[in-house]
Amino acid sequence: MIDTLYTKKQMEALKLFKKNFFMLTLHGAKRSGKTVVDNDLFLLELKRVKQKANELKIKEPLYILTGNSLGTIERNILNELRNKYGIKFHINKFNEFKLLGVKVCMFGHGKTIDMDRIRGMTAFGAYINEGTTASEVAFKEIISRCSVEGARIIMDTNPEDPEHYIKKDYIDKADGERLIEINFSLYDNTFLSQEYIKNMELVTPSGVFFDRNIKGMWTTADGAVYQDFNKSKHLIMDISQYDFIDYVVGIDWGYEHYGAICLFGITSNNEFVLLKTIRKQYQEIDYWIDELKTIKAEYGNIQMYADSARPEYVMRCRKEKLKVFNGDKAVLSGIEKVASLIKQNKLLIYDSEDFLKEIYKYVWDKKNGQPQKKNDDLMDAIRYAIYSYKEKKEFKIISV
Repeated sequence: MIDTLYTKKQMEALKLFKKNFFMLTLHGAKRSGKTVVDNDLFLLELKRVKQKANELKIKEPLYILTGNSLGTIERNILNELRNKYGIKFHINKFNEFKLLGVKVCMFGHGKTIDMDRIRGMTAFGAYINEGTTASEVAFKEIISRCSVEGARIIMDTNPEDPEHYIKKDYIDKADGERLIEINFSLYDNTFLSQEYIKNMELVTPSGVFFDRNIKGMWTTADGAVYQDFNKSKHLIMDISQYDFIDYVVGIDWGYEHYGAICLFGITSNNEFVLLKTIRKQYQEIDYWIDELKTIKAEYGNIQMYADSARPEYVMRCRKEKLKVFNGDKAVLSGIEKVASLIKQNKLLIYDSEDFLKEIYKYVWDKKNGQPQKKNDDLMDAIRYAIYSYKEKKEFKIISV
């Protein structure tokens, strides 16, 4: 019966509940079932905490629930538990709720200001969602608060660079007793259809993203950033067959290094066609304003996403009646979005001269897991355009 509710890997985690561990870390691929079983372990932990508190004659035990933000806690944990068990959460103005006799205190570990509220707490345990998104300072603060006798921590996280502190200090040091870790791959989630798994394999970029998101590996980014780019597949000579339903512009400001503008046409099939690029050194803001006005005159008052490092340039564009916004600068998430389009053959290059000057030289820095800061000006502009546009179209704000 239980094997119809949980995968083998999830049952492995559930069986560990009775062990006397301090930290149980479930890590690995996205959609592999880590958070689903951790949510159930969270409920079991609250029952255990209440029993322990009764033994210690503590009326209202405290428990820490953290995620990258309150929004991710809502989406990944609370909403899932509502749907699965019909639990109603009555959250007060301090982002706390009572469940199974335990006061659960929620914090976003992605912001220092949220973590300031945790200081001084004495907690019976913690559930840490998306562990690698917490700074090391925040993570250690959470652990230090779990100081009641018998306190335990459960955590789930996606893999990152193998030098990440969570990998080095907690996963690699797991002894199977006090520190326990279980690694998940996408293939461990036997409730996923083979069609879904095949689709994920097809759209996930080769290299580091495939290793982490599909195989669940902690791997170092190495080599070309966009490994799936192929001139024979992605360069096009004619755009007459494409019917564009929208356009978007990306801007990377520059002077000593190259500044760059890119213009994409977007089809109903979610194809992004690079129609125009500008890549220049030693140009003042007036030059870039004129180029953007030329694009506006031809394509309309379309959305433009710029590097937020020069807010005075963005404000100048606004004064010139250009629809310029700060681009979303999330590097790895943005690269993954662009790389996924390349993998699906949905990033097509019509104006290719400037693009080809950078694409093959755009490589990972093995020391920090980020792209090297050279040959990246047009690459940055492309990332701002695509990631900001797609995030605006796809993301729905969920209030807590």
